[in-house]
Amino acid sequence: QMIIEPTSAKLLPDPLQEPYYQPPYTLVIELTGVLLHPEWSLVTGWRFKKRPGIEHLLQQLAPLYEIVVFTSETGMTAFPLIDSIDPHGFVSYRLFRDATRYMDGHHVKDISCLNRDPARVVVVDWRRDSFRLQPFNGLALPRWDGASEDRALYDLAAFLKTIALSGVEDVRTVLENYSLEDDPLGAFQQRRTR
Repeated sequence: QMIIEPTSAKLLPDPLQEPYYQPPYTLVIELTGVLLHPEWSLVTGWRFKKRPGIEHLLQQLAPLYEIVVFTSETGMTAFPLIDSIDPHGFVSYRLFRDATRYMDGHHVKDISCLNRDPARVVVVDWRRDSFRLQPFNGLALPRWDGASEDRALYDLAAFLKTIALSGVEDVRTVLENYSLEDDPLGAFQQRRTR
C-alpha cells in the first residue's frame, strides 16, 4: 500500500497568508529529463548534467510561481541534485517518488494532493503519464538528451511568465491548447510571432 499511494493526502503545507508573500501560481517540475540529464561512464559512474537555462528559469519564475521540484527519483538521489542546481533557494518544496501514485507501472503526480488550487498549477514533465490524472494541468516537453545548445528552459520561462503576467485565472484553459503538441514550446513561439 505504501508504494502505491502518496505518503500523505496533503503533500504541501497550507499556502502562506498575509503579510507573507504567496506566489499566485505553482510550478511542479520534474528533475530528471527536464532539468538534468543523467550520464554514466566506467570512469566517473553516474553524473548529472545541468540543462542550460536552469538559473534563468528559477530566477525569472520565483516571484510568480511557487516552484516545486516533484520527481519520480528517490529523495536520497534527488535531494543533493536539487541543492546543486538551486544555490539561491528558489525551489520552495521538494517532492520525491514516495509522494507519487503508482499506477500501471508509472509514477503519477496527483496534483489533487498538493493542497493548491488546480486552476493555478502547471506540471512540467517529459512523461505524459506523470500527469495523466490531470492532463490539462500538464505541459509535456521533449526529454532533454544532454545537448549543450538546448534553449528549452529559456522558452519555458517565457511561456510561464506570459501565463502569469496575463493573470490567467485557470491555467488549464491555456495548457489544453498545447496538450497534443509534441513540442509545445515551439508551438508557443510560432503562435507568438503571428
